[in-house]
Amino acid sequence: MTGPAGLPPLLIATSNQGKLREILAILDGVPFELRTLADFPAIDAPEETGRTFADNARLKALYYAERAGLPAVADDSGIEIDALDNAPGVHSARWHGTDYPTKFAAIYRELAARGLTTSPARFVAHVALADRGRIVAETTGVIRGEIAPQPRGTHGFGYDPIFYYPPYGCTLAEVDGARKAAVSHRGQAFTALRARLLSTLGASPPSKQA
Repeated sequence: MTGPAGLPPLLIATSNQGKLREILAILDGVPFELRTLADFPAIDAPEETGRTFADNARLKALYYAERAGLPAVADDSGIEIDALDNAPGVHSARWHGTDYPTKFAAIYRELAARGLTTSPARFVAHVALADRGRIVAETTGVIRGEIAPQPRGTHGFGYDPIFYYPPYGCTLAEVDGARKAAVSHRGQAFTALRARLLSTLGASPPSKQA
């Protein structure tokens, strides 16, 4: 839980600790008491059955808002690689398991099978805010780059080491969190959401306190 007690609550509905760190940094200072799933250990994760990032973000936001009894914000995100017909896409978290070096190796194998060492790619994030059984705000962020010839960098998480961002001249794993958030898909989406939080939730009392 972050933020002074007595503020209206807002649940950040992700169990991904890398995402959570980035989201909390972007939303730092908002006039809400930010709650996390660590505050609700009895709530199981929903099955992500959506066909798009937007589908899954809405599904998760509605699910957690209902079970926690609070406004909840959730995102779904992933990497789309042009040469792989936009794979892994919505399956990014589970594609070839959960070990990222294994995922990277699979990407390079599939590129090599096409005679390639790189490809244009993009990160996409869709964010949904749910309250009282409905979606009350949505935002999207996209960052375009390319697959690096090999993984580089130790910052960030997920696919960051293989995502080369030409304006920076390096991968997203080679920059600090602030520089990444300034351009990243998640940074774009949550910065846009931050600007809408007060107008969306601030005019009425929250759902019910947990």
